[in-house]
Amino acid sequence: MIEEMRLRDLGVIAEATLPIGAGFTAITGETGAGKTMVVTGLGLLLGQRADSGAVRAGAAQATVDGVWIVPEDGPVAARVREAGGDVEPIGGGRAELYIGRSISSEGRGRASVGGRAAPAGVLADLADELVVVHGQSDQLRLRSAAAQRDALDRFGGETVHTARDAYRRAFEHWRAIDRELSQLTDDRDARAREAEDLRAQLAEIEQAAPESGEDAELATRAERLANAEELRVAAATAHDGLSGEGDEPDAGALLAEARRALERVHDPVLAELAGQLADVGYRVADIAAALAGYLADLDESGPHELAAVEERRAVLAALVRAHGTLDAAIELLDTGSSRLAELDDDSDRIDRLTAERDAAASVLDETAAVLTAARTEAAARLGAAVTTELRALAMPDARLEVAVTAGTESASGRDDVAILLAPHPGAEPRAVSRGASGGELSRVMLAIEVVIAAVDPVPTFVFDEVDAGIGGAAAIEVGRRLARLSESSQVIAVTHLAQVAAFAANHLTVVKANDGSVTASDVRRLDGADREAEMARLLSGMPDSDAALTHARELLSLRTEVD
Repeated sequence: MIEEMRLRDLGVIAEATLPIGAGFTAITGETGAGKTMVVTGLGLLLGQRADSGAVRAGAAQATVDGVWIVPEDGPVAARVREAGGDVEPIGGGRAELYIGRSISSEGRGRASVGGRAAPAGVLADLADELVVVHGQSDQLRLRSAAAQRDALDRFGGETVHTARDAYRRAFEHWRAIDRELSQLTDDRDARAREAEDLRAQLAEIEQAAPESGEDAELATRAERLANAEELRVAAATAHDGLSGEGDEPDAGALLAEARRALERVHDPVLAELAGQLADVGYRVADIAAALAGYLADLDESGPHELAAVEERRAVLAALVRAHGTLDAAIELLDTGSSRLAELDDDSDRIDRLTAERDAAASVLDETAAVLTAARTEAAARLGAAVTTELRALAMPDARLEVAVTAGTESASGRDDVAILLAPHPGAEPRAVSRGASGGELSRVMLAIEVVIAAVDPVPTFVFDEVDAGIGGAAAIEVGRRLARLSESSQVIAVTHLAQVAAFAANHLTVVKANDGSVTASDVRRLDGADREAEMARLLSGMPDSDAALTHARELLSLRTEVD
């Protein structure tokens, strides 16, 4: 529950402290005094969007600080610790949680949770566990189909929650398969074209049967064949000079003659040189033989081989143009087969996915039927419980029904949920949006929240002028019901009706003062004569009126009925 909230420079409030505590707290005040700023400040602590327009004129920033009493261990404390903060134990398994929020006039904001700076998103996470806020905008939300379905699901408790979770898992599974199947079917033509192109490329590569580095070798070979005559002349001249097949003495014969001349004399130095000449002669003979082979190869190659080489180079050049490099073409030959097998498997994959989708659809049908049945059963109980509650809120002849009908399939189910109200006997139940006035809608919303709170408790309820559009006996019943609700939850109500404020155990008023230049507000706790005067003001606008004071005392005495 909210123990205390402090506001500074928020709207018309310069500085105020709200001692709240357990039970039912009513907040009243003159129009424009800043009652709404109390709810605005609370909204900031719950992670709502910060608006620099809420900063009091002339102030640099607005700040809101709140102290909550929370379980020392639980979802709230765990989320606070996850964000780097902590709670302060106060005994009995309870702890204090400090939350702060500031907004500068330039629009910058900061938040703190448990003594540590934190994103506003952490506040929003905590809000789901701490407070339910209801205002006139929430009455409008009650008119939406989604809000009505959510209200029914909350009331349905574990049975509906379990069925809804099972349906959502089945829906997501079915949708994932359906999405994959649809994409595969939509892409089938493109994938077929890809398979056809890939098959042609692989066939071309297989037919060419390239080898790594072959293109470079062929380039060298082609250059050699293109210059064959020039090469032949050079090789033949060199061969003739070495082998003696020409008219001139050959190098081999001259070397042999020189070697024999050195061997005829007996000198160690010359003998060594003769040996070296013998080695040179052998090498010359080897070179001559190699040149002979080179010439024979050139003679056998001829122009026909050059044509064949160029033809082969053209085939490889086409592969290089198509794939970037010859090695890339060879790699595609190695990897393309698996991709082609995948593409050729489309028909089988479509058949398999179709079967999987059909099976998933059957499971989805089953879980949807279970969810619809759970909601239908909960709808009957909710309608009866709210109808009973409306009798206690001065709508004795009203009847509320919750209709569950077939709707568009979504992640939330296949059900449309409509809250219908028959305000008097003989009237056909109509949608709340058309069958209820503003005051009736306020009471219907309160009745629904009270009934749901019995099965889905909320620590704190905040009602911002939920009593708009009602008065008299209906307002008394609203006040009485808020007091009873405060027996199990903390209730904070911003109200302009004395009939509602009379049932509060804690009455705060926002007092406006005007010094001629700046309007500021303060918050005061009212007791005794001060409370009677505020009640008289709410009733007649005249806090000193004897008649209004008498009426105020009568209303305050009604509180003892609840106690």
